[in-house]
Amino acid sequence: MTHTNKDHVTPPRELPQVILKSKETYRFWLSIYRDFLKVERYGIGNRIEQAFLDVLEYTFCLSYLPPEHKIPILNKAITKLDIVKFFVQLASESKIIPTGTYSDLIGRLEEIGRQLGGWKKGLQAKTPRPYG
Repeated sequence: MTHTNKDHVTPPRELPQVILKSKETYRFWLSIYRDFLKVERYGIGNRIEQAFLDVLEYTFCLSYLPPEHKIPILNKAITKLDIVKFFVQLASESKIIPTGTYSDLIGRLEEIGRQLGGWKKGLQAKTPRPYG
Protein backbone atom coordinates (compact mmCIF):
# COMPACT_ATOMS: atom_id res chain seq x y z
CA MET A 1 0.00 0.00 0.00
CA THR A 2 1.23 3.48 -0.80
CA HIS A 3 1.61 5.79 2.19
CA THR A 4 1.04 9.49 1.59
CA ASN A 5 1.60 12.66 3.50
CA LYS A 6 1.50 16.29 2.42
CA ASP A 7 4.61 16.33 0.21
CA HIS A 8 5.77 12.73 -0.13
CA VAL A 9 4.42 9.49 -1.49
CA THR A 10 6.09 6.15 -0.92
CA PRO A 11 6.87 4.86 -4.42
CA PRO A 12 5.11 1.80 -5.73
CA ARG A 13 6.96 -1.49 -5.37
CA GLU A 14 7.17 -1.74 -9.13
CA LEU A 15 8.50 1.24 -11.05
CA PRO A 16 6.29 2.77 -13.75
CA GLN A 17 6.89 1.44 -17.26
CA VAL A 18 8.29 4.79 -18.44
CA ILE A 19 11.09 4.58 -15.86
CA LEU A 20 11.95 1.03 -16.89
CA LYS A 21 11.97 2.06 -20.57
CA SER A 22 14.12 5.11 -19.75
CA LYS A 23 16.65 2.97 -17.89
CA GLU A 24 16.80 0.47 -20.75
CA THR A 25 17.24 3.26 -23.30
CA TYR A 26 19.92 4.91 -21.19
CA ARG A 27 21.91 1.66 -21.16
CA PHE A 28 21.59 1.57 -24.96
CA TRP A 29 22.74 5.22 -25.11
CA LEU A 30 25.79 4.38 -22.97
CA SER A 31 26.87 1.73 -25.48
CA ILE A 32 26.80 4.44 -28.17
CA TYR A 33 28.39 7.16 -26.02
CA ARG A 34 31.37 4.98 -25.13
CA ASP A 35 32.30 4.82 -28.83
CA PHE A 36 32.37 8.60 -29.31
CA LEU A 37 35.74 10.11 -30.10
CA LYS A 38 37.18 12.12 -27.21
CA VAL A 39 36.36 15.55 -28.63
CA GLU A 40 32.77 14.49 -29.39
CA ARG A 41 32.35 12.79 -26.02
CA TYR A 42 33.34 15.97 -24.15
CA GLY A 43 31.17 18.17 -26.35
CA ILE A 44 27.84 16.99 -27.68
CA GLY A 45 28.14 13.62 -25.94
CA ASN A 46 28.26 15.27 -22.52
CA ARG A 47 25.27 17.47 -23.39
CA ILE A 48 23.22 14.41 -24.34
CA GLU A 49 24.48 12.51 -21.31
CA GLN A 50 23.56 15.24 -18.81
CA ALA A 51 20.12 15.87 -20.32
CA PHE A 52 19.42 12.12 -20.35
CA LEU A 53 20.45 11.81 -16.70
CA ASP A 54 18.08 14.70 -15.92
CA VAL A 55 15.24 12.82 -17.64
CA LEU A 56 16.00 9.75 -15.52
CA GLU A 57 16.14 11.82 -12.34
CA TYR A 58 12.87 13.62 -13.03
CA THR A 59 10.99 10.46 -13.95
CA PHE A 60 12.29 8.63 -10.89
CA CYS A 61 11.36 11.54 -8.60
CA LEU A 62 7.84 11.49 -10.00
CA SER A 63 7.30 8.16 -8.21
CA TYR A 64 7.69 9.94 -4.89
CA LEU A 65 5.50 12.96 -5.51
CA PRO A 66 1.82 13.36 -4.74
CA PRO A 67 -0.30 13.74 -7.90
CA GLU A 68 -0.80 17.50 -7.51
CA HIS A 69 2.98 18.08 -7.74
CA LYS A 70 3.71 15.80 -10.70
CA ILE A 71 2.70 17.89 -13.73
CA PRO A 72 5.46 20.56 -13.35
CA ILE A 73 8.11 17.83 -13.02
CA LEU A 74 6.64 15.94 -15.97
CA ASN A 75 6.95 19.15 -18.00
CA LYS A 76 10.63 19.35 -17.04
CA ALA A 77 11.18 15.70 -17.98
CA ILE A 78 9.47 16.20 -21.35
CA THR A 79 11.55 19.31 -22.07
CA LYS A 80 14.79 17.52 -21.17
CA LEU A 81 13.80 14.58 -23.34
CA ASP A 82 13.23 16.98 -26.24
CA ILE A 83 16.75 18.35 -25.65
CA VAL A 84 18.15 14.80 -25.75
CA LYS A 85 16.34 14.14 -29.04
CA PHE A 86 17.59 17.43 -30.52
CA PHE A 87 21.24 16.72 -29.70
CA VAL A 88 20.96 13.08 -30.78
CA GLN A 89 19.59 14.29 -34.12
CA LEU A 90 22.48 16.77 -34.41
CA ALA A 91 24.97 14.01 -33.61
CA SER A 92 23.43 11.86 -36.32
CA GLU A 93 23.51 14.68 -38.88
CA SER A 94 27.18 15.22 -37.96
CA LYS A 95 27.88 11.50 -38.63
CA ILE A 96 28.81 10.91 -34.98
CA ILE A 97 26.01 8.36 -34.56
CA PRO A 98 25.48 5.88 -37.42
CA THR A 99 22.10 6.09 -39.18
CA GLY A 100 20.83 2.66 -38.06
CA THR A 101 21.85 3.30 -34.47
CA TYR A 102 20.23 6.73 -34.59
CA SER A 103 16.96 5.23 -35.86
CA ASP A 104 16.92 2.72 -33.02
CA LEU A 105 17.78 5.33 -30.37
CA ILE A 106 15.34 7.96 -31.60
CA GLY A 107 12.54 5.36 -31.74
CA ARG A 108 13.18 4.49 -28.11
CA LEU A 109 13.27 8.17 -27.11
CA GLU A 110 10.00 8.84 -28.93
CA GLU A 111 8.36 5.95 -27.06
CA ILE A 112 9.49 7.47 -23.75
CA GLY A 113 8.03 10.79 -24.93
CA ARG A 114 4.69 9.14 -25.68
CA GLN A 115 4.67 7.50 -22.26
CA LEU A 116 5.49 10.78 -20.50
CA GLY A 117 2.84 12.59 -22.54
CA GLY A 118 0.26 9.95 -21.67
CA TRP A 119 1.16 10.19 -17.99
CA LYS A 120 0.76 13.96 -18.12
CA LYS A 121 -2.55 13.73 -19.98
CA GLY A 122 -3.86 11.23 -17.42
CA LEU A 123 -2.87 13.49 -14.55
CA GLN A 124 -4.41 16.53 -16.19
CA ALA A 125 -7.69 14.66 -16.60
CA LYS A 126 -7.70 13.81 -12.87
CA THR A 127 -6.55 17.21 -11.62
CA PRO A 128 -9.29 19.76 -11.08
CA ARG A 129 -8.62 23.05 -12.79
CA PRO A 130 -9.05 26.28 -10.86
CA TYR A 131 -11.92 28.46 -11.99
CA GLY A 132 -11.12 32.04 -12.69
